[in-house]
Amino acid sequence: MKDAMFRFADALGPAKIVHLHVPDAGLKAIVAIDNVACGPAIGGVRMAPDVSAEECVRLARAMTLKNAAASLPHGGGKSVIFGDPRMPRAEKERVIRAFACAMRDLADYIPGPDMGTDETCMAWVKDEIGRAVGLPPALGGIPLDEIGATGFGLVAAIEAALPYCGLALNGARVAVQGFGAVGRHAARFLAGKGALLVAAADSTDTLYDEAGLDVADLTRHKLAGGSLADYSAGQKRPVDAIVDVPCDIWIPAARPDVLHGGNVTRLRAKLVAEGANIPATAEAEAALHERGVLVLPDFIANAGGVICAAVEYHGGTEGVAFATIAEKISRNTSQMLEQASRTRSMPRAAAVEMAESRVRQATGYRRWR
Repeated sequence: MKDAMFRFADALGPAKIVHLHVPDAGLKAIVAIDNVACGPAIGGVRMAPDVSAEECVRLARAMTLKNAAASLPHGGGKSVIFGDPRMPRAEKERVIRAFACAMRDLADYIPGPDMGTDETCMAWVKDEIGRAVGLPPALGGIPLDEIGATGFGLVAAIEAALPYCGLALNGARVAVQGFGAVGRHAARFLAGKGALLVAAADSTDTLYDEAGLDVADLTRHKLAGGSLADYSAGQKRPVDAIVDVPCDIWIPAARPDVLHGGNVTRLRAKLVAEGANIPATAEAEAALHERGVLVLPDFIANAGGVICAAVEYHGGTEGVAFATIAEKISRNTSQMLEQASRTRSMPRAAAVEMAESRVRQATGYRRWR
């Protein structure tokens, strides 16, 4: 905990790192509340066997920047639960409910769905402590994974960035690393605008077809419990071969640090739109920038989910959520790229300055504590 706390600590946070352990329920979890200057923190609950305190703290900071960049009245937080998200439903419900009870008193943190959790999990959390976002419609929620809020926002960011990288969506070749809730919806929205999905990867395989994959059919296959390994069409390649696919737009939509110094030279794309949180190391982003590849940072490009969550939390509708996502992400992407062009800086540097400036302004209105 100390390493994660002090390695990433600065004037903005983290404010709290709390370890939760309930042996009888099989719960081991961490909650990181990074900054609440703009309001109570919103951030997802991630479940995976190999999560860590460092990952949690880094993701919480990404949420602070994401919420501030989107001008939401919320700070940033994140939580991770150690466990297999595919565990039996009854066991998962026991773990999630134990997590909710254990973090009940962290009143400045509002949990939402993330990798390994969904709207049902958030319903269990809401039932226990009375606060959560990304709820089922029956509880007044907007099912952000079902409607594809993050993927929709990712496409809004890509469209705003097209003039800066000389691309058009119609006919653009797209590769998606992580064909889950974010990746499949991004592929769906892009296909609707004329783009071609030439490759997709999940935890089993990379699937490639130069002529284009059928996004709708592939989505049905995945939602039915299939994997890319047992899909009938396309060429099967190793999981990490997704990095080598020639394309115009490359979308990382899975785990952190999938692009790093050891593989970034293999990437052949003009635009990288970060659908996952912290999917590329600083070294990888710098190398891509040097090569003239435009990288849209995670907390700008994939903010659709948390914008949708905030709209839900404040009583808005699905229609309001989509309109707000489009407006905020398009504006922020354009502002970021204009500033980066003007200052000759990397897009992430321009985005961080924009977001941190908003957090600093909000801090000035708060008490010293």
